[in-house]
Amino acid sequence: MLSLQELKRAVRILNERLTGATLRRIVQPDSQELILVFEQYGSKSQVLISCKPEYARICLADRAEPAHSSSSFFEYGRAHLPGTSVSGFHVSERNRQLSLCLQRGSDSFVLVLSILGARSNLYLLDSQGKLAHSMRPLEETRRELKIGEPWQDPHGTAPEEGTDRWEELPDEEYLDAIARFYTRLQQKREAERLVRRIEQAIRKERAFLDRKAFNLQQDLGDAKQAETYRQKGELLKSVLHTIQPGAEAVRATDYRTGEAVEIQLDPKLSPAANLESYFARYQKESRGVRMIEQQLEELETVRAQLEAIRLKLERAAQGEMPNLEALRELASLPGIRRLIERASPRKRPAVSREKTARKQEIPARLVPKRYRTQDGLEIWVGRSDEGNDFLTTRLARGNDLFFHLEGYPGSHVILRTEGRPDPPPKSLLDACELAVHFSRMKSAGNADVHVSPVKNVKKPKGAKPGLVYVRSGRTIHLRRDPKRLQNILSSRLDQ
Repeated sequence: MLSLQELKRAVRILNERLTGATLRRIVQPDSQELILVFEQYGSKSQVLISCKPEYARICLADRAEPAHSSSSFFEYGRAHLPGTSVSGFHVSERNRQLSLCLQRGSDSFVLVLSILGARSNLYLLDSQGKLAHSMRPLEETRRELKIGEPWQDPHGTAPEEGTDRWEELPDEEYLDAIARFYTRLQQKREAERLVRRIEQAIRKERAFLDRKAFNLQQDLGDAKQAETYRQKGELLKSVLHTIQPGAEAVRATDYRTGEAVEIQLDPKLSPAANLESYFARYQKESRGVRMIEQQLEELETVRAQLEAIRLKLERAAQGEMPNLEALRELASLPGIRRLIERASPRKRPAVSREKTARKQEIPARLVPKRYRTQDGLEIWVGRSDEGNDFLTTRLARGNDLFFHLEGYPGSHVILRTEGRPDPPPKSLLDACELAVHFSRMKSAGNADVHVSPVKNVKKPKGAKPGLVYVRSGRTIHLRRDPKRLQNILSSRLDQ
């Protein structure tokens, strides 16, 4: 992570380059990284902000690659930040904390990168200085903060400013040098991690194959006793006519050695049945020998393949900087992937924990009612004027749809479109039913419901709770349907 001295220099350079630039696009290449694409005077600059504990930094990005992950923080930022202009970058004098101030008309936002080691995080503040969102769960970084409450700087100060590792470089190369250093460091750590995982998988598979080979050799020794059943069967055939019914054994002379051999019999079986039993056991054990020998041959083939993988791994891991592409290719092979998953099963993703944490951070009075349509989309309904504000201005995304009964007070209703440009008509009608039901016109047989994307809904500065301004949209003339209303009310998710 960057030292305070490095952060201060980076901020000075960013201010010189990007003050006044317009934020055009946001990309999330990783769960703890954002790339901001700025445009100024026809040229574009791409800035990477990372809150990964070991690699927390701000620098330039080579290119804004397609998103590999998505989060509620990213979706919130994508809905609210594009189109804003940079009014300045600032760094705290007390700790490693960078603030990127963004402005659009009367709206303003602040992105705060807090570099606190394992508690590093990226926060988004609204125009009132309240915490709107965080990239990492607050329970992992700063438990004292709450979504929707005023922002507080972290307690304490940085122990020291640290050194500038790129002090000798000119400003025009500085941000690129940070990017190269951390890209190389991350690639090296990823390569080392892949080497460890593949080595562990190979070791465990080798141990498994060794145990399997030992057991097969033991089984093979037992199965090779089949020849004695054949020999006893041949001897029994030569004295079959002498066996009395109910006999438990019979003696016969081994024609190869001249010695007398006692052959055990089942007194419940006839002499002929005893003979058939010996040859049947011979056939069974003989088949077992062939199967075990085949398994041993296959095992040796697997061992050879494992050794070939080990040699490839050894070549890829050579040198100060391992060959990351070769290691990724090796780890992606179906056989290796299975070995890795078997050796170190993946933990359950942290997404669900993050979602749970987010839900717990929102005060209960602001959590909207949730319903699910037959098309699988969710409809959220505000519980109060304050809840309406929180739902429409903080929880909803830009392309979600806002529903409200024209000319009458009532709850804000949001249809979560999940990015669909044309939501199913039935879902639209369900949302209209709820908008009328949670208004003062709930008993009306017909109603006009206004519909608009959330990005067109604004809250005037100083307006009373629940009051918003809708710039555009359309009107749906709803003919009430009691059955449709009953169906959507019964689909509530948070009883």
